Amino acid sequence: MHLDQFNAEPRESLRPTLLACADVPAWAQAVEDGRPYAEMAALEQTADTAARQFSPADVDRALAAHPRIGDQAQGQSTHAAWSRGEQSGVSQDEATQVALREGNQAYERRFGRVFLICAGGLTAEQILGSLQTRLTNDDDAEAAVVAEELRKIALLRLRKVIDT
Repeated sequence: MHLDQFNAEPRESLRPTLLACADVPAWAQAVEDGRPYAEMAALEQTADTAARQFSPADVDRALAAHPRIGDQAQGQSTHAAWSRGEQSGVSQDEATQVALREGNQAYERRFGRVFLICAGGLTAEQILGSLQTRLTNDDDAEAAVVAEELRKIALLRLRKVIDT
């Protein structure tokens, strides 16, 4: 979609696309309300500013749409396809899968939510290293990291919408 198409897209058809970027209705609304955008930088600025306002409830809602790192998202939805692409650097060998499964379980026991990382371009080793490091965070520090990772994912996906 080109930026001019994005600007002209009816709300009812744009909303699902934005929610696939980040399942946060207030964020999608802010991005919609900012239209029309004269340039991509203006769209990114609006989306970034709105993403920096994610509340804990927004993060929880958005996390419900994300598979665990190492699990392949199922289905044909845009969100599932993006997730599979973003995790393409995660090795599928058995040792990596075991380490990710154990790390995910430890993270979920520790923080009560799935481990979220903007995985695009990261190797399995980098993801595992980040997971282990983040397990040492306190709750507030980790909440801030998760919100930041969600922001990065939302912006990455929004760029995909315009680049396709």
